[in-house]
Amino acid sequence: MQTNVTVANSAPSRVGYNRSIIIATIFVAFIGVVYLYQAVSLRQASLYFVGIIAGIALYHAHFGFTSAWRHFILNRRGEGIRVQMLLMMLGSFLFLPLLIQGSFFGQTVNGYISSVGISLLFGAFIFGIGMQLGDGCASGTLYHLGGGDLRALNTLIFFIIGSVLGAKDFQWWMDTPNIGPVSFLNNFGIWQGIVIQMILAVIVVAISMYLERKRHGKLLKSNQRPNKDWKVIYQGPWSLVTGAIILALVQFAIFVLSGKPWGITSAFALWGSKIVRELGVPVESWGYWQTPARVNELNGSIFADVTSVLDIGIILGALLAAALAIRFTKPVQWKFSTRSIIGTAIGGMLMGYGARIAFGCNIGAFFSGIVSFSLHGWLWFVAAFIGSIIGVKLRPLFDLQNHVK
Repeated sequence: MQTNVTVANSAPSRVGYNRSIIIATIFVAFIGVVYLYQAVSLRQASLYFVGIIAGIALYHAHFGFTSAWRHFILNRRGEGIRVQMLLMMLGSFLFLPLLIQGSFFGQTVNGYISSVGISLLFGAFIFGIGMQLGDGCASGTLYHLGGGDLRALNTLIFFIIGSVLGAKDFQWWMDTPNIGPVSFLNNFGIWQGIVIQMILAVIVVAISMYLERKRHGKLLKSNQRPNKDWKVIYQGPWSLVTGAIILALVQFAIFVLSGKPWGITSAFALWGSKIVRELGVPVESWGYWQTPARVNELNGSIFADVTSVLDIGIILGALLAAALAIRFTKPVQWKFSTRSIIGTAIGGMLMGYGARIAFGCNIGAFFSGIVSFSLHGWLWFVAAFIGSIIGVKLRPLFDLQNHVK
């Protein structure tokens, strides 16, 4: 949201740290690592730590998919989208040898290769609308919340509600027309798959450069002012490229530790389904919860769930980053207009529902799908971007500014 955007893209003011928040956050992080190591496994504790690193990187680099797309839609400034393509290519080449081999030091690894059909396209489309109304995608919602943006809490609550509704309708959507999964590596061969992947990334970059030059006559430089002080390491802001490199490494670490790519929104469906089951709703009868892996998730602790642990880590990492960036020297804003609350609620619902039926969000479907060399990741991007165009047009109706700093 705008408060966070301003903070993340300016050098921190020279005032004292809120030491109590920093100490408390580090303490909770340490306790979490110890608990997960003892109660679950070293792997789970490691994933929690990786989630914290992701939260720090997302906050300090202000690596937002939502704001980058909105900036391009409104102003034809495509730096954010081009850096996202850099992120995709870095992740792709880190994943490639593991996808070919199918394992890493005895750990079986599998990419996200999902079906291409109506469910994917419609789900991604409404997710794109929702990410603009919700003022943040899935990863953005988590790091905004950790960074002190309380409106993100409203988005998250309705994100969870939408996820539960999507899980309820999941099987109906899976029965809609589709052509099945398409892997560039499996369907076309390794070298052909690599070429297809690179061509698609180059096309996106070329389109962004052409439209930016058409609007402005040249490629515009970033608004970020470089901070040459060594304290930038922990205070930020970081460049988008730095954020892309770290997030690519985060994706790779999650892949080798868990055997699957990074996801975010399946945890929201899990949390919400557990809550409504306690209220007497027979969620275990839903098609979404019929696979053995999901039955185990539903019946087990959220701390044994990889995605839940990562999401909690992201919030905590963003909180630590915001405290180190001296974000909490002023009272956190908690009063918002009624229209903006309604808008973020609708956005959260659309994202939650869309993510379930489209096999994920900007991370689980877009980022993880593309680095898995899956066609569905690229089509998710197209459908969600079209939805974002509509979402940007709707923002003023809900008192959500279309200004991007």
